[in-house]
Amino acid sequence: MLTPEQRSFYDEQGYLIVRQLFSKEEVAFYKAHYMRLRGQGTYPGDLAGVDVTGNDPLKKYPRMIHMHRWDEVSLKWLIDPRLNAYLTALTGREPYAVQTMLYFKPPGARGQALHQDQYYLRAKPGTCIAAWMALDDCDEENGCLQLVPGSQHWPVLCTVPADTTQSFTDVTVPLPEGTPVVPAIMQAGDVLFFNGQIVHGSLPNRSRDRFRRALIGHYIEGHAEIVARFYHPVLRMDGTPLELGQSPDGSECGVWVERDGRRTIELAAVQAGPGKTE
Repeated sequence: MLTPEQRSFYDEQGYLIVRQLFSKEEVAFYKAHYMRLRGQGTYPGDLAGVDVTGNDPLKKYPRMIHMHRWDEVSLKWLIDPRLNAYLTALTGREPYAVQTMLYFKPPGARGQALHQDQYYLRAKPGTCIAAWMALDDCDEENGCLQLVPGSQHWPVLCTVPADTTQSFTDVTVPLPEGTPVVPAIMQAGDVLFFNGQIVHGSLPNRSRDRFRRALIGHYIEGHAEIVARFYHPVLRMDGTPLELGQSPDGSECGVWVERDGRRTIELAAVQAGPGKTE
């Protein structure tokens, strides 16, 4: 399924959009399924974010997390053979599945500040990888994902406080001025695969009436031996569990420094591990 051109693009940029991997009928099913679940009540791990105000739309549509632990539809999607085929081709080995998430992102909702997934998962050896499926057409108006091409080669960066008027999370990573950040313009049914080191995030949904729903799976490379406690139990891609170790709470992270007139990253700090919000 993976073409040489796709392989080359992923290796260079750290991400790949596979167009229409899921059909319009499948997208409609998933959209209806999760809207129905959201309307039925609350679930473990629901998160509206930090500094939620009285009129924050995320209070009505909080993010859902780890749905595959209690919802068969979510589990089947997480280990879908199409996702597995691309993940295996991109990483060189069948991965392990560790997380599902559903972002509703209604009109007016805040985005998520730039971050790296590996900051949360802390998989070793190797890293994590995401499969991000658009359930709605997404662009800059309704808060599509933004990525920093090539940042898969960076270590995990030390975080700094984020602007919580724009982001529902409270940490971000700093970037040197002029660093390219590109939007991932997608149609419903497209799947974006990206390396766990890639710096990414999204801006608020500034549209008047458009959701930006996304179904997301997180995976770790198939040779990983440890992952953060929050992502246990770990699953093989046939849905059976396996035992892996737990990552330590803290980890080394990188800071930007200037050397010979250019910005570079230096591993110079150990940062405490994040909480359970991601």
